[in-house]
Amino acid sequence: MKLYDSVRAPNPRRVRWFMAEKQIDDIEIVQVSLFEGQHRTAEYRAKAGLPNVPALELDDGTVFTESIAICRYLESVYPDPNMFGRDAKETAVIEMWTRRVEMMVATPFMIAVRHSHPAMAALDTQIPEVADSNKNWAERGLNIINRQLADNAFIVGDRLTIADIIAFTSLDFTRMIKYQMPETLTHVARWHTAMNSRPAAKAGMEKVA
Repeated sequence: MKLYDSVRAPNPRRVRWFMAEKQIDDIEIVQVSLFEGQHRTAEYRAKAGLPNVPALELDDGTVFTESIAICRYLESVYPDPNMFGRDAKETAVIEMWTRRVEMMVATPFMIAVRHSHPAMAALDTQIPEVADSNKNWAERGLNIINRQLADNAFIVGDRLTIADIIAFTSLDFTRMIKYQMPETLTHVARWHTAMNSRPAAKAGMEKVA
């Protein structure tokens, strides 16, 4: 298998983290430079279907994008440690929180960075009001996560799941715009420190200046 990666983007980092937690080391990593437009080439689009990273290419030539879909596939091939749920109820709860994190925190933070970091102007027409609105929306999502973490070590109970990986990589991506969390988010801050101390937090990041 091959993973088409881009070290500066948050979504590929989700997959790198997921692979590191599972100690998956038999997948070839192929770097795709977004700033050089390598994801927009005819060759890449013919392979991935869309100019998106990450993309996973299977040995039979099947290619699919979307980080969570890739992680779900890898979970089925490398089941331990489990990160998507061990029974029907836990799977539903993890899915619920993963969706919440994606919609309320990850997506708005990514839009905020895309519309405010100077380097991102090469990828999009930036609108400052869009950046501010999405940052405010993400902070409302963080307040919900903060309440959830008041009684839990991780977003879903006492163990790491895909919801934590999605949340952390999205929040950590805001370092690009020097975002500072509100001091009231004490439980998120505690969780963030614990997540950042995990060996998988450094997966592939040594390549990023």
